[in-house]
Amino acid sequence: MNVKKLLQLSLLAAVSLILFVLENQIPAPVPVPGVKLGLGNVIVVAVLFLYGRKEALAVLAVKIVLSAVLTGNLGALAYSAAGGLLSWGGMCLLRGLLQSNQLWVASVLGAMLHNLGQLLAAVAIASTPGLWAYLPVLLLSGMVTGLFTGIAAQTVVKRLRKPTP
Repeated sequence: MNVKKLLQLSLLAAVSLILFVLENQIPAPVPVPGVKLGLGNVIVVAVLFLYGRKEALAVLAVKIVLSAVLTGNLGALAYSAAGGLLSWGGMCLLRGLLQSNQLWVASVLGAMLHNLGQLLAAVAIASTPGLWAYLPVLLLSGMVTGLFTGIAAQTVVKRLRKPTP
């Protein structure tokens, strides 16, 4: 990896982390654990479509680890990793199939898989199968938030692909 690309990805990872921190300052719109907009994921989705799978995974890993460190919530690392990796895998499968104006589709799937991954981790860690009752709410919220973050990521990709004057 050349220095320019490493610098670009580092800056994008920092932006993703900043969006995560800013979002944590906003009160949750609904009183359901695990439901949030996922602003930091806008950058992860954009990196996947601008750079590729490995680069998106690197930005995701930086975001997951540093967000746990910054919030002081290292216990959330397992949930974030499970959701993030499942989301990344699903979006990677769609990456080659979608046009640039369909990027939001990958984001919707990614958000739903992220919520599913977090729920899988929660059920495994807490040994509480009753948590599956949250699945419909989490999938619905994933569709809505994934659409928003997908449209935002699509806009970011479009702007970053534009040649600079």
